[in-house]
Amino acid sequence: AAVEKVGKIDLWKIAVKPGKPLAFGTAADKPFIGLPGNPVSAFVTFCIFVRPFILRSQGIAQVAPPSYPVRAAFDWGKPDMKRREFLRARMEFDENGNPVARIFPQQGSGVLTSCAWADGLIEVPAATAIQCGETVKFIPFSGLFQ
Repeated sequence: AAVEKVGKIDLWKIAVKPGKPLAFGTAADKPFIGLPGNPVSAFVTFCIFVRPFILRSQGIAQVAPPSYPVRAAFDWGKPDMKRREFLRARMEFDENGNPVARIFPQQGSGVLTSCAWADGLIEVPAATAIQCGETVKFIPFSGLFQ
């Protein structure tokens, strides 16, 4: 209601976990993005949506963060059936010296320590389970904060 007094909301809620309650619109004829209230949700949606928006607004054409295929050193047997998920993860090395991604044990949207522990995100498409050893998409934080 407050936004609609000075502008409008063009987008409300996205199929992303964490981060569903994201808003986009205009206020006083300027674009705004309303981030979710949970800290991890705010962090993830900033990285995935706000950062590219800011870069594109600056005239930068390539706004997608780099990502790399890596083997999962975890099982993810509880996929969200409707939303794309971003798991906080860290690159490590297995016993043979090969890079693998491990996830933080608690993936809740209020667990900010998962972001401090991690050095990137694993993107999981909706309705997708992951078994240890499968290839996953890793988005390093270093590619997001340049």
